[in-house]
Amino acid sequence: MPITRRSVLQLSATGALLTGCSTAGGQARPGAPSAPATATATATAAEPTKPPSLPDQVEHGPRTRPRLALTFHGQGDPAEAEAVLAAAEKGGARVTVLAVGTWLDAFPQLAARVLRGGHELGNHTQTHGDIGAMDEAAASAEITRCAARLRRLTGSQGRWFRPSQARLTTPQVVALAQRAGYPHLLSYDVDTFDYTDPGPAAVRAAVAEQAGPGSVVSLHFGHAGTVAALPGILDDLHRRGLRAVTTSELLT
Repeated sequence: MPITRRSVLQLSATGALLTGCSTAGGQARPGAPSAPATATATATAAEPTKPPSLPDQVEHGPRTRPRLALTFHGQGDPAEAEAVLAAAEKGGARVTVLAVGTWLDAFPQLAARVLRGGHELGNHTQTHGDIGAMDEAAASAEITRCAARLRRLTGSQGRWFRPSQARLTTPQVVALAQRAGYPHLLSYDVDTFDYTDPGPAAVRAAVAEQAGPGSVVSLHFGHAGTVAALPGILDDLHRRGLRAVTTSELLT
């Protein structure tokens, strides 16, 4: 069958649609984990791919890379917080600190200290109440008041919000956090229960037994057992070939 001008135009349009399908997707948050896009005839190896969107509540990162995130709920004795940060830095780790607003009010110098060490700082509500049980106005205030503290102290409200007193929270809290500028809430898949003060050996064992590539580990400032456990935790991760990075690095 002879190729006419009309058939050439139809083939060109079809090719354009196929190319669009290979690269299209929903809006993706910068730094989210990426999956290779389907190559097109004109694509080059150097072209970036578009990462998929993260879930509303992020529990872990990619399981295919040898890194994980150690996340700390920011409250308690500032000396113990300083000790955790120093131990992380000595061990070559970067951590994510989800700070409680009242803690920042009491110890404002710690916001700059966290960032100065190359760590990441985020929002863990203003008073650490049970945000999932609050009405809309109270829950919104918990998020926005802590965000305002972070902006005042650092110029940024941080990328991450973690709800208080729950690993996963309610749709209402998710919507309020997104309205406040946190598209994705930070949960975790490893809970060390260090806040129950089980002792350094138990905290270390919890990470060793449960954490793997892509894990987001929940830990807490303000507990001496956590401070004592951290050097051993980092030694264990190093022997396993795992590197502790900030949550944003984990999800990049």
